[in-house]
Amino acid sequence: MQNDCAQGDPLTTSDREVVAALEQAIVQRIGEPRFNLWFARRTKFVWDDGQLTVGVPNLHFQEWLQKTFADAIRAAAADVFGASLPVRFVIDPELFQAARQEQEEERRAGGVSPPVADRPDLPSSPGGLRPPLADAPAAPRKGKKPAEGPTLFDGLVAESIPQKVEPRAKPARRWHKLSEFVVGPCNRVAVASALSVVEEPGQTANPLVLHGPVGTGKTHLLEGIYAGLRRARAETRVLYVTAEDFTNRFVQAMRTGKLAAFRRHFRECDALLVDDLHFLAGKKATQEEFLHTFDALLADGRQVVVTCDCHPRLADEFPPELADRLLGGAVWGLTPPDEETRLAILRVKAAAGPALIADEVLRLLAVRLHGNVRELEGALHSLRHYGRVTGGAIDLPLAHEALADLLRHAVRGVRLSDVDAAVCRALTLDGGALQSKGRAWAVSHPRMLAMFLARKHTAAAYSEVGAYFGGRNHSTAVAAEKKVRRWIADDGELVLGERRLRVREVVERVERELLR
Repeated sequence: MQNDCAQGDPLTTSDREVVAALEQAIVQRIGEPRFNLWFARRTKFVWDDGQLTVGVPNLHFQEWLQKTFADAIRAAAADVFGASLPVRFVIDPELFQAARQEQEEERRAGGVSPPVADRPDLPSSPGGLRPPLADAPAAPRKGKKPAEGPTLFDGLVAESIPQKVEPRAKPARRWHKLSEFVVGPCNRVAVASALSVVEEPGQTANPLVLHGPVGTGKTHLLEGIYAGLRRARAETRVLYVTAEDFTNRFVQAMRTGKLAAFRRHFRECDALLVDDLHFLAGKKATQEEFLHTFDALLADGRQVVVTCDCHPRLADEFPPELADRLLGGAVWGLTPPDEETRLAILRVKAAAGPALIADEVLRLLAVRLHGNVRELEGALHSLRHYGRVTGGAIDLPLAHEALADLLRHAVRGVRLSDVDAAVCRALTLDGGALQSKGRAWAVSHPRMLAMFLARKHTAAAYSEVGAYFGGRNHSTAVAAEKKVRRWIADDGELVLGERRLRVREVVERVERELLR
């Protein structure tokens, strides 16, 4: 017997009753919103020989359901069947093919697209293939071959007969999905928080603050939250806006005397998602307006999610009231991907493209390129283009030839002066402060931090590090490194005047400066 919610032969009346009972038992354990988000029309239940098999469309979906809902499914099956059954998750060929077929139909349909973010938020398919269903067709690729220019006859006709030019429809935006996001140690907690917002908006992480350097996935997660909320709760009003757009609308509302309408628009939504909040730095009037909007939404239990380039505690340009509000929720950082995560990202991106790229090439890029996701995407685009021009297979020799400059410049040497400058920028210290003889905490603690980072990111010996930072000996550099390691292990703080900063956050900020 089986539940074929999406495809296949009709079920008998008895089968449908068992399926309905099993689904209801799962709903009782995880709630209807989560069931609709992850199970409805996307799973197939098969029970035979004392085992319950859960069919899913792809590998990522399988991993998420198994990790998150396996216990709930087992308990539900025990209630329905009267005995404990082992539960197995498998990729169902019919569900996989049906999802891929629908994606191909959408792609062939051209400009016809469903409402924004109302399509199912399904994980990507095995091997990193594109997600089975998309929110909207992808935007036309840049560099597309233009139409042929007008002929002489066309020009004569144009002069004699007025031509009405129809405006071209703007392509619908394709919103990223959370299920497409490649999870690794650098972003695991942030992704889990984003999923919790989709499942229970306003109840868990509120506000949710995602911070990190460019190219680490902040906007992807924010778009994924938007798409997930729109799909799971069609009746809710979700606003996605960049901080720049919020500022422009606020200024326009003030100029036209429509502040009341502006405030209704933003304060009566069910969820507000703001990208690049650091854009508000120095804009006092806009910061104050956002703060009031923020307070109004949180007072009503509405969800707020923002992204910014650094931890709110380190955002000196934010007023204390705004930083305090942001710290009242969940604050999670995203860092540049490690080698394993870079390889996983490359495999997903490579599988989504038209040309086959050898796995040994992807491993080379994962080892040699230490930048963000955009650098990895750029390398893949270059390989595909070079392979298309030369007509050769994308293997290691071609990769070395095509990406010679990129690979040569990817290894960027960090000097002691770079560490010095990055620490001074991150902590707003005067140039040369770390070379001074001062022993006050406001100087000595940043100096110890600089010595620790110098040992971590340069090949300088302890004696060289000590000599650079104020003519000290090697034992001072050794002691400084041990001290900072202990601070990090104990989650200690740096006291700089009236500021108290977590050492972990300061290290993260300085390392972002070094990667620029």
